[in-house]
Amino acid sequence: MGATGEQIGPARSRERFLVGETIADGVRSPILNSWLRCQSLGLSPDQTELPYRDDFDPDSRLVHAAGPVLDRLASRFGGSRMNVCLADGNGTVLQRRFGEPGLARTLPPIQAVPGFVFAERFAGTNGIGLALAERRLVKVYGAEHFAERSQSNACSATPIRDQLSGHIVGVLCLGYPHGYEAPALAVLVRRAAEGIERRLMEQRSARERALLRTYLEAGHLAHDGAAPGDGPLMGLDQLGDSGLDHSDQTLLKEKATELICSPQRAAVEVALPHGRGVTLLSTPLTSRSGVEGVVVEAVFTGEPPAEHHLSVPARAGPPPAAAPGAAPGTTPGTARGRGLVLVGEPEVGKYAIAARRRLELLAEASTRIGTTLDVTRTARELAEMAVPRLADYVTIDVPESVLRGEESADPRSELYRAVLHGIRDDCPFYPAGEGVELRAATPHMRCLDSGHAVLEPDLKQAVGWIDQEPEHARRILAHKVHSLVCVPLLARGVLLGIASFYRSEDPAPYGDDDSRLAQELAARAALCIDNARRYTREHNLALALQQSLLPRGVPEQGAVEVAHRYLPAASGAGGDWFDVIPLSGTRVALLVGDVVGHGLHAVATMGRLRTAARNFAELELAPDELMTHLDNLLVRLDREEGGDNDPDSTGIAGATCLYAVYDPTTRQCTMARAGHPPPALVHPDGRVTFPELPAGPPLGLGGLPFETAEIGLPEGSTLVLYTDGLVEDRHRDIDVALDQLSHVLARPDRSPQDTCRAVMDAMAPEHPGDDIALLVARTRTVPADRIASWDVPADPAQVAGVRAAATRRLADWGLEELAFAVELMLSELVTNAVRYGTEPIRVRLVHDRTLICEVSDGSNTAPHLRRAASTEEGGRGLFLVAQLAHAWGTRYTARGKVIWAECTLDAA
Repeated sequence: MGATGEQIGPARSRERFLVGETIADGVRSPILNSWLRCQSLGLSPDQTELPYRDDFDPDSRLVHAAGPVLDRLASRFGGSRMNVCLADGNGTVLQRRFGEPGLARTLPPIQAVPGFVFAERFAGTNGIGLALAERRLVKVYGAEHFAERSQSNACSATPIRDQLSGHIVGVLCLGYPHGYEAPALAVLVRRAAEGIERRLMEQRSARERALLRTYLEAGHLAHDGAAPGDGPLMGLDQLGDSGLDHSDQTLLKEKATELICSPQRAAVEVALPHGRGVTLLSTPLTSRSGVEGVVVEAVFTGEPPAEHHLSVPARAGPPPAAAPGAAPGTTPGTARGRGLVLVGEPEVGKYAIAARRRLELLAEASTRIGTTLDVTRTARELAEMAVPRLADYVTIDVPESVLRGEESADPRSELYRAVLHGIRDDCPFYPAGEGVELRAATPHMRCLDSGHAVLEPDLKQAVGWIDQEPEHARRILAHKVHSLVCVPLLARGVLLGIASFYRSEDPAPYGDDDSRLAQELAARAALCIDNARRYTREHNLALALQQSLLPRGVPEQGAVEVAHRYLPAASGAGGDWFDVIPLSGTRVALLVGDVVGHGLHAVATMGRLRTAARNFAELELAPDELMTHLDNLLVRLDREEGGDNDPDSTGIAGATCLYAVYDPTTRQCTMARAGHPPPALVHPDGRVTFPELPAGPPLGLGGLPFETAEIGLPEGSTLVLYTDGLVEDRHRDIDVALDQLSHVLARPDRSPQDTCRAVMDAMAPEHPGDDIALLVARTRTVPADRIASWDVPADPAQVAGVRAAATRRLADWGLEELAFAVELMLSELVTNAVRYGTEPIRVRLVHDRTLICEVSDGSNTAPHLRRAASTEEGGRGLFLVAQLAHAWGTRYTARGKVIWAECTLDAA
């Protein structure tokens, strides 16, 4: 934005903010958050006083490193009103430079003299304070400053970091009038800060070189009377009989780094591969310039250390005594030489170890986060990885919509605590399972608004966090929680929530290295959470589609008493299905099937097969013919979806199916199966058998025949159909499962509902790997006195006798009011059979839920309903039957066909 825009927009927003209005736009998020913090701190915009410190070190390492850089900046801006400022990590100004030297005399001391503290909690929104709060390069223009005294200025500021530790050690800030604003200033201040950081590293290198020089001048360190220069000093690649290879040297340097962390004398024995032994000796060292450090030497003995000495903890005091002329720490006759491993300062060793541990944590996280496709479990894996190596407590909050597999429209307003994990259970964080509300200016809300990590090194100074709920914050602080890193969970541009890392046991506050590690962990976890979210969405879609394609209830029919259960797999919706289909003549079809695979593709294929099976059943096809049609359908679908030609196509994997038709008038059940487990038959006496049915090939192979089996079912039998998920499991043998199923079913007195419940309770695993469909049908029988049948000779004169006999039987059943309609229908159907069919001709009446009239003959020629012209004498018989009957149709048998018509008993 230009200077004018910055002066007008922020100025109006600031005025509205100061009078208590809500600011939704017109000001940048970091500035608004800073204003909110200033307001919480009780700062006044017109205050002019700042704390002054006269105890700052004007000769510090930072000042020495920054001096030449500040001089170059002052020279570059010579003659301008540019103000170059260097502050330490607490916001105290250490040095100032001016483009125009006389400018220092015209400015108030607060803007010209070192020693004033510009931390945000004292000075309000300003370049130095905001750079420390945001921990990144910032710009502040005119009215964006909280204090009135800075309204006419602009500034660009960036943190200065110790490149080894990552800690912020200072701030470089350029102050200038509005008219000086240019995009190049941000680049300039960042490069200048990098120059200071490089010079700080050079200072550290110089100290290490001084330590090394002191070590070399001494020849080698003398211990217990050993004179300098005793023993051969060599490089690690020359140590031992044939030298140490790269892996040996790396191992020794890792151990040496740990020794450097402690400025004490110590000896550690290290076992190398191939049975070789090395003793590491660490000794404090002070250079001529007063730099204190540690030197670590390796003494090669050639013998493996004793088993109880393989890892001796560092100990204070001199190393073990050595014979004259031998390297320190060796025993007579075993020394093979000594070499320098590392020289450094203790702090450097600590940073190196911390860096290695961070890398180890990230490497472990890549294998331990994302082991499942569950959003909550993945979030918990992130927390478990971080505690206790990075944090003492971790909270992870995600929108509830993410748990359902959706993207959140506003992640800030529907947060839900998914995970709380820590080293103790009594810390008063809000528990998992509750909603989370966040206020503006809290670290969590700043993190969500900006999409960047927010670091709060000292929670006692985090006014936005404290003001959210002061009493709750005090309880947390009472448990020694003192530092916080908030990290957004971002994946593929989608904000999935926020992870918060709290520290209590380690007295050191979080630093930028910790923040970067938390971001790296969160980034890996966020990708896994997003994968789990996408899977959850697809899983929910598949379940919803599956539920819509499965039967929602059992249709009315009188042949069987039915109950069913369906349990989807824990890993995803599959293609199992079941169906109950009423057929003509009081019969019923029972169907179970299983499409191979899981997911939307399997569910969609299941829907196609179930719809096709219902349509084929309505055509009154025999079970083996129905299987053949389903097999052909699956082959055709596979071909149409490119299964043979498209390498990227999933194709149709195949399916299994069991189809049974039960006739309650004959108690006969006709069944065929396509690679499906056989049904279980529970006899009235409690005996359980598995009928031997021809197995048949699975659907989708094409061209192979199916066979039908017919068995008689005693009255009161129970037929149990199921899919393989009930009995097939990697943890148990199928024969054992079938025996267990037999034991559960051996209770014929139970209702189908109770049987379903008992089977699922006993057989279904807690987390099934495959879908389970269960269909339990207890058979019923139509009493013989409710069935009447007559054989009819092929003589039209016999039609009248059939009508009369039917009328008498209807009278016996109390259905006299149906007599007229039945007489007309039978007259038409029997006449057609006599004229156009072949013998044998048979008439049957069945009094069940409806009155069923059937006329069968030996011909396969079916009549067709047509509209007769006004001039035609015939063609109206079937039309009349269709008008009088509730339903009518034709089914084929092995010996001909049956034309049937149903009349509802309500008509009586």
